[in-house]
Amino acid sequence: MALRSLLRSTVYHTEKISQRLRFASQSADLPVLLGISFPKSGTHLLDQILLGFSNVAPFSKRLHSFYAEYEGESGKKRSPEQAVSWLNSLSSCDIASAHLFARPEAVARVCSPKFVPYFIFRDPRDVAVSHVFYVTDMEARHVHHDYYQSLPDFNARLNVSILGRPDLDVEFPDIAARFAPYLGWLERDEVLTIHFEDLINDRAAALTRIMDHLLARVPLHASRQLILDSLEASINPRRSPTFRSGKTGEWKKHFTEGHKHLFKEVAGELLVKLGYEKNNNW
Repeated sequence: MALRSLLRSTVYHTEKISQRLRFASQSADLPVLLGISFPKSGTHLLDQILLGFSNVAPFSKRLHSFYAEYEGESGKKRSPEQAVSWLNSLSSCDIASAHLFARPEAVARVCSPKFVPYFIFRDPRDVAVSHVFYVTDMEARHVHHDYYQSLPDFNARLNVSILGRPDLDVEFPDIAARFAPYLGWLERDEVLTIHFEDLINDRAAALTRIMDHLLARVPLHASRQLILDSLEASINPRRSPTFRSGKTGEWKKHFTEGHKHLFKEVAGELLVKLGYEKNNNW
């Protein structure tokens, strides 16, 4: 493991040097591109898009690293200090990805000139459905995998993805409580908020917003069309290890009236706040 880490680090830094040479006329003192995401909301899609900037500027050609607030196998919650330490490890021209809470310490760093941050989220109903498939079928090492496998059917698993497991020592609250620590990103002008659905249904406009968010901070030595083409060309769902369907509104195929009732109880207000519904009459 140590050797693999060393090799990865060596390749990463070698590529960064190569990028600086490739774009010698462009300043290499560029901010970190940081993709923040709520889990199961298009993390890998945003990663690919941000990496597209490496084709037109001296940004890194691969992710520096990925940070999550919970350890996948144990479910253990990481400390605020660990998040800050990870953010401090990033440097100019890095591209990084994170399931990162909007704690004051993290917000202070992410909303500084060192970063150009993006926050992607998705209809929480689709998140709940995607979570069931991911935990049950795609990630056998997940802390909740065995429990989901023990449940009798998809409906029972979806109940858990909506309501969480409050009886456990490992933290897994309901869907609204899981989203709550991310809400602070919506309130910061420095952070571009992206609906996953826009990248599926109106990609050209969404990519333009992503490009303009960077160009407002950093002028790149490339035409707007070349930048947009680079971002579009970088998208490849087959390279996403957790990509399943990439569709929107899939929850309508899976939610029973019972699921709708549960969701409205715990997360109806969240849907309105995020703009997915105007009220609970859905």
